[in-house]
Formats: sequence, C-alpha cells, structure tokens
Amino acid sequence: MAKPSNNSDATDASSTDGADTSSGRKGRPTPTRKQRESQNVRPLVSNDRKAAAKEARAKLAVQREKARVGLAAGDEKYLPQRDRGPQRKWIRDYVDARFSVGEVLIPLMFVIIFMTLIDNRTVQFVGIIALWTFFAAAVADAFILGWLIKRKLGAKYGPESVQRGSRWYGAMRGMQLRLLRLPKPQVKRGQYPA
Repeated sequence: MAKPSNNSDATDASSTDGADTSSGRKGRPTPTRKQRESQNVRPLVSNDRKAAAKEARAKLAVQREKARVGLAAGDEKYLPQRDRGPQRKWIRDYVDARFSVGEVLIPLMFVIIFMTLIDNRTVQFVGIIALWTFFAAAVADAFILGWLIKRKLGAKYGPESVQRGSRWYGAMRGMQLRLLRLPKPQVKRGQYPA
C-alpha cells in the first residue's frame, strides 16, 4: 500500500495561507544588526531643547484644560477622589437644587466689612449683630441640610451603605457660592434628584 505524500498537503496549506510554508522561508532577508540598531536610534531629548520644552508645555496645557473642563462638567474621570461616586453626585444635585443660607454668607461678609469702616457706632454694631445672626442661621441650615442628606441617602441606598462624610460634604457645598462650586451645578433650582 502506498502512503499519500505530505507534499500535497503542504502545498494545499500554502495556497490557502498565502505564505511560503513549503520551503520554510519567511520571504525576506534577515536584517543586519546595524540595520536593527539604526531603526531603534531615536534621541531621548530633541536637539532643539527650546522647541522640545515649548512642545511639552503645550501638551501639558492641553491636558490641564481638558481636566479643568472635565472637572467643571462633572466628568467622573476628572473628579478628585472625594467627589466620585453616585452618592456624591446625588448630594451635589440635591444641594444645588435648594437654596442654602450659607451661599449668601461670603457676600454678606463683604457688606459687613464695609459697614465697619463707617464711623458710626450704631451702624457698626448693627453690622456685627447681623453678621453673627446670619452666621448662626447658616450653621443651623448646614445641620438641617446634613440631616436631610443622611436621611434621604439612607432611604435611597440603605442606612448601612451611606458614605462617611456625606453630611459634611453637603454642608460645605451648601456654604459655597453657587457660581464658584466645582463641579458646576448640573441641575436648576427645584430639580431635586430622585
């Protein structure tokens, strides 16, 4: 009995693959060591250091601008660790949807500073009393806001899974001017999150 030849199988395989497997060749000469090393030669630093520094600064500026826009838009990738996660986003949306007394605290302080410059003891006294009264109202509002946040987050995510520091996070965001908050408010007033 005659055995079938393996050469016909090899030629069939070579015709289907498109490579020259019957001869075992790769179809091109092996590059010399000099050719391989010349392909890998690249200067670590450009010969023109000023141009390289300018290019590096331009790349860094583009990255910073991208990160700034991403942070302002609330893109999770660009947020600092303390602002990440669905609970933090919910807190931001909740705080941004309501009016907080603390929002007006900084502008009021500037008004009080100007009132203390007036050479009238009554105006100065009224200004200081108004400042401390408003400050007490802002602190009370921050406590109420923290309590509401903890209660609503507990109802939404479960009381055991509420992140630590949620009350403080909401209170500090509520003390900031709405225009200066980062990430920027994503909801309008009255648009409370579900």
